[in-house]
Amino acid sequence: MTHTGEVAVIGGGVMGLATAWELTRRGLRPVVYERFARGHHEGASHGATRNFNNSYDEEHYLDLLVRSRAGWEALGRVDGQPLLRLHGLVTHGEVDVEGIARRLDARGIHAEVLSAGEASARWTGMRFEDPVLFSRDAGVARASAALLELERRIVGAGGEVRWETPVRRVEETDRGVEIVLADATERAEVVVVTAGAWTQRMLPSIRLPRLEVTEESPAHFAPSSYASWPSFNHYVDTARYPATVYGMPTPGEGVKVGFHRVGDVVDPDARPHATTHAAALATYVREWMPGLDAASAVPISCTYTSTDDGTFVLDRRGRIVVGAGFSGHGFKFAPGIGATLADLALDPSALAAGPFRLP
Repeated sequence: MTHTGEVAVIGGGVMGLATAWELTRRGLRPVVYERFARGHHEGASHGATRNFNNSYDEEHYLDLLVRSRAGWEALGRVDGQPLLRLHGLVTHGEVDVEGIARRLDARGIHAEVLSAGEASARWTGMRFEDPVLFSRDAGVARASAALLELERRIVGAGGEVRWETPVRRVEETDRGVEIVLADATERAEVVVVTAGAWTQRMLPSIRLPRLEVTEESPAHFAPSSYASWPSFNHYVDTARYPATVYGMPTPGEGVKVGFHRVGDVVDPDARPHATTHAAALATYVREWMPGLDAASAVPISCTYTSTDDGTFVLDRRGRIVVGAGFSGHGFKFAPGIGATLADLALDPSALAAGPFRLP
């Protein structure tokens, strides 16, 4: 049996890579096991961009946001550009924009409430009816570039990322955690599991909240004007539309627009890669985004793995640390989540914020 070191990570999406990077910053040389090849589209971390949305009013998320922002800044620039493009975020609709603005302002995060007319004049490609929260400290994370940079940092510090290395199961013993592969068994002192849609299958003996796996279908739409585009959240009338709308500009692909968590429940090993809610999404774009061509949708297929209330899971049981339930709003938090999971892995007495803990 091979001893891989103090901490191993199972799952090489952004959360696993962020955790391994944080471990290298603390002097360790972790091994990351990932069942798929580099750049695969089977999980939730692929694609060029993710919303860097800071419009939260819960303290545990704001704490994590601050820690995450420090991590993004530590990663620095890639190919001459920062990994965060801070072109700003607008939030509007059926949400307390004044309350969120107060919470952000208390953290020193830019927050400005505009009238619908002021926002429409600034972002001519969008339509607004209610007061709008604008924060220039938000925008997008360069997702695919971030994955490559995290891997580069891990390997450069002496760690490993083993692509196409599926883990069949993990077994805790009094000497550590056995990592059972197809043709070998390896061991680490502690294992961090960030397996996304496969978390419950990997950890059948740990009592986890329900993790629902859905296939989501946002789409890129072509701009029909030269308007500038912020990232956006629109809390819509759910009598008319299925769910909150989110989106962001993606250079070279258009503007990404999607409904949050409306897809069909799927088996992650048998995804149909089907598009859902396409007509409703086109109707939304036609009504609320005059600067986009509503007929130009190029659908994207991705998975969400979510707890019932969308709260993350960050906790430790024995020698196993679990990070799960991130889909739909987790990517921006990756450096902070990685740091939290590293805390849990290295200190059995460490605790994440109360809402993130297992029952």
